Parts: sequence; structure tokens; C-alpha cells
Amino acid sequence: MNYLYDGTFDGFLTCVYHHWYTEKAEGIFSDGPYQLDLCRYAMTVETDTEKAARVLAAITKKISKWDAKRVYQAFCSNEAEKEMKLLRYIAYGFKRGPKIRLMHGDPVVKAVEAAEYRVGYEVHRLCGLIRFEEVVESGGGNTLLYSGIEPDNDVLEFLAPHFADRFKCEPIIIHDLKRDKALFAFGRKWEVYAAASEKMHAEIEATEREQGYRALWKQYFDAMAIKERKNSGCQRRFMPVRYWKRLTEMKESV
Repeated sequence: MNYLYDGTFDGFLTCVYHHWYTEKAEGIFSDGPYQLDLCRYAMTVETDTEKAARVLAAITKKISKWDAKRVYQAFCSNEAEKEMKLLRYIAYGFKRGPKIRLMHGDPVVKAVEAAEYRVGYEVHRLCGLIRFEEVVESGGGNTLLYSGIEPDNDVLEFLAPHFADRFKCEPIIIHDLKRDKALFAFGRKWEVYAAASEKMHAEIEATEREQGYRALWKQYFDAMAIKERKNSGCQRRFMPVRYWKRLTEMKESV
């Protein structure tokens, strides 16, 4: 049996519920292009928050709260076939209990650790690479700080605590352009909402001071650089090229 779901975490947990109470899953696939498998029946699963909550509670009780967080973080990765990797991890955890986290050499555990690490590493990078610009709501509204990003993984919720605390006195938006969702934060409180890119860009515009800020930051970046010690390979390792078009100081270099 192949299960098709809406791509949400609750939808995935609903599929896990059906794996135990309806029919064993041979594949779990999110919304999008699905290649018909003539050997397996495909069932579209409607997200059920109650069933999802039961599964999450079972993970917390039978494995651990720490592993429940690991499952969620790994789910937010762009790892191929992450759903089945997580399903195998959950099933294994129900047998082994909390000690599963120590079984680093087991292939089932290693697969989820890799997905979890992928998300954590990108969050770590973006905490230093995100650049904000001062914008104003169309029509002369309040100013705020805006950043558009295109992360490989779904990381907004993991970025939220850091930036909500760092900019606690200023309203900020971090916009995931790939997934059409945005983090809104102010006063240490934050929420993630759906935010279509075209609509978002139509509602905000850069302030007059922003161009000056950009020029000053670029001037500082150039002044601090030591041409004789330039190491392009090292720069690409710490500032991957895929992020450069969102970095103020690198836009002229792309």
C-alpha cells in the first residue's frame, strides 16, 4: 500500500497511524507528481489531527520527547524518501525505546541522523548569512526588517527563536521564497504564515535609507577584505554560492 498525503507533518503522522491500523505502508508520498505503481494500490490520506496527536504521543511515551523532536526536525529536511526512513525509525524506536538515540551505527538511525543534521547545519549557517533590508508597507505604513531566503530545507521554525530574540524590539519578516511561507516576529513572539511571494513583494517596498545602508555595508565588506589573503575555495565552503544572491555584499560578485 502506498499512502499519499498533503505534505504536512500531521499528514505524515496520519499515514503512520494508518500503517499500524489500516495496512502496512510500502511507500509514503507527499502531494506532487506521483508515478503510478501498478503493483501497489495508492490511498490518499486525509490529514486527521487527532490521529496525528495519538502517534506523536506514542512516540513521546514509547521512545522519548527528544526523539519526537528529532522526528519533526528530520521531517523538515529535503532528504529523499524521508517519510519511509522516519517510519522505519519510529517502528524501530517502539521496539528499542529511548536507547535508539545511542545506536549511531545502525543504518535506520544513521539515515534519520543525517536528515536531522542537514536541517541543523543549514539553520546554523543561515543564522550568520541572513541579511535584512529596511522596508515599508505600501501606502506609507510602518517600517520593518525583511529578508528573503531560499533554503534547501524547511527551517523557518528553527530560525525563529534566534531572530525573535535578537530583534526583539523590531518587527521582522523572514520570507521562505521556495515554500511561500514567512516568519513574522516582534517582541520575542513569532508565527509562521503562508505568504505568496508576489503578494508579499507588492505589499512592501524598500525605504529611501535602505540604499544607503546597502552601500555602507558593501563598503565595509570591501574595506575589511585583504586581497592578498583572498581564498575563494574557503569562502565558498563557509558561504555556499547558492546563498550569494541573497547576500548584500556578494550581489555584484554573482
